[in-house]
Amino acid sequence: GSGLLKKKTLVPGQGVDTCPRKGQDVTIRLKAMLEDGSVVEENPALTFTLGDCDVLQVLDLCVQLLEMGETALIVSDAKYCYGAQGRSPDIPPNAALTLEVELLAAQDAPDLELLSGKEKIELANRKRERGNFFYQQADYVLAINSYDIALKIISSSSKVEFSPDEEAELLDVKVKCLNNLAASQLKLDHYEAALKSCNLVLEHQPGNIKALFRKGKVLAQQGEYREAIPILKAALKLEPSNKTIHAELSKLVKKHADQKNVETEMYRKMLGNPSTAGTPGKCKDKLPWSIPWKWLFGATAIALGGVALSVVIAARN
Repeated sequence: GSGLLKKKTLVPGQGVDTCPRKGQDVTIRLKAMLEDGSVVEENPALTFTLGDCDVLQVLDLCVQLLEMGETALIVSDAKYCYGAQGRSPDIPPNAALTLEVELLAAQDAPDLELLSGKEKIELANRKRERGNFFYQQADYVLAINSYDIALKIISSSSKVEFSPDEEAELLDVKVKCLNNLAASQLKLDHYEAALKSCNLVLEHQPGNIKALFRKGKVLAQQGEYREAIPILKAALKLEPSNKTIHAELSKLVKKHADQKNVETEMYRKMLGNPSTAGTPGKCKDKLPWSIPWKWLFGATAIALGGVALSVVIAARN
């Protein structure tokens, strides 16, 4: 409806009943061109999971509209392709693309429970790498989506036995996904979610520097400087040469000191300043029986003088 995405059928397909569904694995023939006609991508058999954001958004949106065997010409705004960043060196920023797409096959995605350890690792890594692509494009929502899919694949139950090496590799992919997920959540100011992701990493690897650093940053963003500082100190102890951690820690120490000064001043104002709490007049109103110190001093001096005079008179007699 906006005119940013247009589809034209070149070769009709086998009917609307043959259109693929989200979640299925589809295979297409793809040819991508710039507006001047120069070809920037060709793939005779590109396979991806429809709706998982494994490919350009234009393909996720349009392939589900294709009938089996249909060939279509799709004209897409840069918004659904490579956006403002483009793809170096062949696709400039904000470039519209014309795609020639043919739907070759569609089938249900494999059962995760039946995947071998190697297959599961490869699939999770593909989703993770797609998340990394979106992160670099500053599309943090889609990055989070890809990392979540990868984590669901890793955490899914299995009817296949994995070797210890495969288990260790799956854990490594999981930790990478959680760390990248926390980074994306931080970019969107989703602090509680980012904190949860960091804690999940630290459950598996208490000495994970990235997780410690990001947890410290999350707590700092929430104003919890007292909790953040020891966490960043622990990260710096593991990697003393890390300038980023050092700079963040120095900044937090200063902020914490400023926070303490503000709190001290606030408490002083709340409790009042004892040295200027009241004047002698006010004290007299509150305590009518009290005697000003000047009067007391004078009376004491007179009394001492009287005693001294009595002693002198007694000595003369």
